[in-house]
Amino acid sequence: MATCSSSIVADEEINDPGAAPYGNFINYYTFNPPENRLRLIPSTLLQDLGHSDGHESTLLLDVGCNSGDLSVAFYKHLVQDPVSREESDERKVHLLGFDLDEILIQRAQKNNPLPGSISFIPLDITKDTDQLQDYLNQHGGSHFQLCLCLAVTMWVHLNHGDDGLLQLLSRLASFSQHLLLEAQPWKCYRSAARRLRKLGRSDFDHFKTLKVRGDVAEHAREHLETNCGMELIQSFGSTTWDRKLLLFKRR
Repeated sequence: MATCSSSIVADEEINDPGAAPYGNFINYYTFNPPENRLRLIPSTLLQDLGHSDGHESTLLLDVGCNSGDLSVAFYKHLVQDPVSREESDERKVHLLGFDLDEILIQRAQKNNPLPGSISFIPLDITKDTDQLQDYLNQHGGSHFQLCLCLAVTMWVHLNHGDDGLLQLLSRLASFSQHLLLEAQPWKCYRSAARRLRKLGRSDFDHFKTLKVRGDVAEHAREHLETNCGMELIQSFGSTTWDRKLLLFKRR
């Protein structure tokens, strides 16, 4: 299991995004609180997508969940009376959040207010997906009804190149019925590289050789629709950081 040692940084680096080359900021939700996304997402989303009926569990996935603040807020935003739902033996909504930073996951687990419905695990999706399949098997599901991939693509792209980005999208599409994607625009790539250099660190391995540039969200859409059997069905607009929230559905 991958552990990202960059969470342990000098005090003067803690508030600098360059101190987290994998996007594993230790204070992420202090400068990008969950409300920045949730205000764009209807609380009826699960019902709108047809995932509130029947007797099977609804399974949600949060990719790169950091300390879990958004995972919990998103769950409460979509699930009416989550405490009663957690105590019920009837069909549940379950959410699995994962991040490659074990320290952040430990914080998420410690602060989890709904451990019966929300789980957090350390996982590097670029290396392993077995735990995701195990989770699906545990809950009797073949796929996640909704997968969140919010502000994650750039970090995979910078650290694993074009192939890593496209592989990530393909993997998410393979076990998701719906995918809610927020891809960072190219200006964020330049800022991340600049901040890393400012700290005197080596540049991202792939930054100068990436061929997928410009409108990264459009590149992602094209790959998902052309190669992954998904289609864009809705845009929820842009966040306060000018990033589009795009919803895809498996055909």
